Amino acid sequence: MGVETGAAEPGALSTLFRLRTYARPHSASLAAMLFFHAVGTGLEIISPLLTQRLIDGPVRHRTTDGIAVLAGLALLVSIGVMVTDHLGRLAHAAGTVGIEKSLRTDLYSHLQRLPLSFHERWPSGQLLSRATTDLRVVGGFLGFGSVFIVLQASTYLGVSILLITIYWPLGLLVSAGVIPVLWLTYQLSRSFLPVSRRLQDELGDLTSLVEESVLGFRTIRAFGRHRYVNQLFSKAAKVVYDTGLEKGRIIARFWPAIEIVPGLMLAAILCGGAYAVANGAMTIGELVAFIGLMMFAIWPLDSLGWLLGEAQQAATAAQRVYEILDTEPTIRSGPRTMKSRGHLQFHQVAFRYPGETADVLHDVTLSVEPGETMALVGASGSGKSTLTLLVNRLHDVTAGRITLDGVDIRDLELANLRTVIGAAFEEPTLFSASVRENLTLGRPDATDDEVRTALEIAQAEFAHDLPWGLNTRIGEKGLSLSGGQRQRLALARAVIGRPRVLVLDDPLSALDVHTESLVEQALKSVLTDTTALLVVHRPSTVALADRVALIDGGTIAAVGTHHELLRTPAYREVLAQK
Repeated sequence: MGVETGAAEPGALSTLFRLRTYARPHSASLAAMLFFHAVGTGLEIISPLLTQRLIDGPVRHRTTDGIAVLAGLALLVSIGVMVTDHLGRLAHAAGTVGIEKSLRTDLYSHLQRLPLSFHERWPSGQLLSRATTDLRVVGGFLGFGSVFIVLQASTYLGVSILLITIYWPLGLLVSAGVIPVLWLTYQLSRSFLPVSRRLQDELGDLTSLVEESVLGFRTIRAFGRHRYVNQLFSKAAKVVYDTGLEKGRIIARFWPAIEIVPGLMLAAILCGGAYAVANGAMTIGELVAFIGLMMFAIWPLDSLGWLLGEAQQAATAAQRVYEILDTEPTIRSGPRTMKSRGHLQFHQVAFRYPGETADVLHDVTLSVEPGETMALVGASGSGKSTLTLLVNRLHDVTAGRITLDGVDIRDLELANLRTVIGAAFEEPTLFSASVRENLTLGRPDATDDEVRTALEIAQAEFAHDLPWGLNTRIGEKGLSLSGGQRQRLALARAVIGRPRVLVLDDPLSALDVHTESLVEQALKSVLTDTTALLVVHRPSTVALADRVALIDGGTIAAVGTHHELLRTPAYREVLAQK
């Protein structure tokens, strides 16, 4: 799966209480829902009492006196139930949707604050399942289940009190019925929670597999591996199927036992009630009212078990959501802002990926003067791309520091730093949005002239010839475009607004020789007054650089002009491999 996920514990229900902060802003809606449903339930409880009055009054005395009044009250009760149900459902919708929105917004914002190392470690399917399915389960329980647990428990308590006032021996019997239900629910939770958690994790794995298959469809078909992928999916689906059956068996073992409790109680009430009427301890009207009220107690008793089961499922979902929310961002924004001249320096920089034991970079000391273009050259795996990721703090240095005009970049606001620094990577990412929205991702206030200039520099004027020009919507990850087109748009996005520092990780690798030459000529005008760090994989691109830094074994082995370094055997060997 690529990431370890925790197993649900018997105390997982306590996790739900941590989410009360999300329910608090919507407490008015939740309180209104509870109030209206409580009033509606109270009105429904009146119906058996009206029946008692009818039987012990007009029916018993064979008279029509009072029937009109009782019928009118029954009609008012029905109208009241209808109105309160309508208002309660409106409040429920507002509360549930509001809680889900707050949860979803916070979770998404938190994901954006987490470092690149987190996203590299977590499969996207696991994140998607937490941000969609799990979040919906948690939001639904907070907005409905938690309120109805209170409502049904209160209903059961209220009905039990009424039953005790009518005939206390049977009333106490009904009150005691909650004990076996709670005990059985507790036993259910001990088996249910771990399996429920495992099922949700497995569904996350299945989501990852589907996403990878969709995004890699062309590669799968090109290599004729669709049968192999189908087998992988079938195996993963079988795992989900088996766990789902195990979950079903657990429910089948406990749920019938929970549901039989109200049935046994009803049988006891019918026998005991008949005996009490025969002995004059109850009237017929009281028995009918008792049975009617008893039916109101059965539903809370039944639903209480169901709601507690929903709480268990929500608890495992909450645990999965909190695995993300509890992850602290390791890259934090600093307090300072600045207008940079573009003097970039690396001071004995070292970097090690999380969980690794060896440094990828060590003792990297390098100075890039304002307006200078520095090319990074090295063998594959030498650390060139990693070094560029440190400049705009996609990763933070493990040791040493990186400064911009003498200021440690960790002391700068992230938004300010990433406005000063523009970046384009070898594998460009385009979003399912218009061309213009992709271009202005980092500069939403960019003018039409800036957009046009950026497209000219990147030789990406083809964007104007798309069906709707710059308003053409690009498909997911830009797969509707060629690799070269994607790279050119990503380059245009990087240079738009002329950032003071430009980090380019071989952004021309997918271009043909002719287009590459045109882009390089246009880039020269940008690089004259921009500090640039340029990862070079093609010898021809070295011509853009004022100086070249040779990276070998994760450190700077030599720095000089292209012609100076040609006297170095290691440099010539690297160029010969490209």
